[in-house]
Amino acid sequence: MKHHVLLTGLLSILLAACNLTAPKPTATPFPPPTVTSSPVFTPTTIPTPTLANVTLTIKDTLVNCRFGPGVGYALINEIRQGVSARVIGRDELSAWWYIRDPGNPNGTCWVSAGVTETQGAVDQLPVVNAPIPEVTDVRLRVEPTRIVVNCSQFPQTVFFEAEVTVNGPTYMTWRWEASTGVSSTEGLLVFEEAGKKVLNDYYQIAAPNEYWIQLHILTPTESITQVAFPVSCTP
Repeated sequence: MKHHVLLTGLLSILLAACNLTAPKPTATPFPPPTVTSSPVFTPTTIPTPTLANVTLTIKDTLVNCRFGPGVGYALINEIRQGVSARVIGRDELSAWWYIRDPGNPNGTCWVSAGVTETQGAVDQLPVVNAPIPEVTDVRLRVEPTRIVVNCSQFPQTVFFEAEVTVNGPTYMTWRWEASTGVSSTEGLLVFEEAGKKVLNDYYQIAAPNEYWIQLHILTPTESITQVAFPVSCTP
């Protein structure tokens, strides 16, 4: 009887041991993510250079204001005695001032320093390069403007002339070109100062047609000017 009770108790212990379940793992919480704000970049501010505050007053009766710093440049305006203007630059020798043209609020020109009185720190003015002269006008004409002849009277000769204007000392290269495909060799014209020069040439026509002549300017600024002339004949 005692043995039976012991076996029964041992059996109960074994059964209880078999029904034990493993402990459930405890979840470890992750720490919350750290939120960092993006850095704020402040743009670098580049200071705008301050132009020297310089003015001038014309002390001569009437002063020329020119396209460039020298008497060889074209006249832009004339400024009377006592008129003031803002100075915005100078040449390397401070012999010419680059100013706001008092006769044209949006314009500029150069005036000789010797005919002005300045107020302000002229040594702080920027050095401004002289402008590159340009061809400002070309007038091209042909003579005669029209040819009507007997068909037995060919060849005929036409003469043409170009009046060229520049606004400063420069070298001009050019050539004539015809509708027939003929062109001249390149020519050189020297301008010691602003002004006009004339080119002349002639061309022979061998048959009736609608012709044209061009003056092709290559330098200092490229341009093409053309004039047409009809040629006809009667039997």
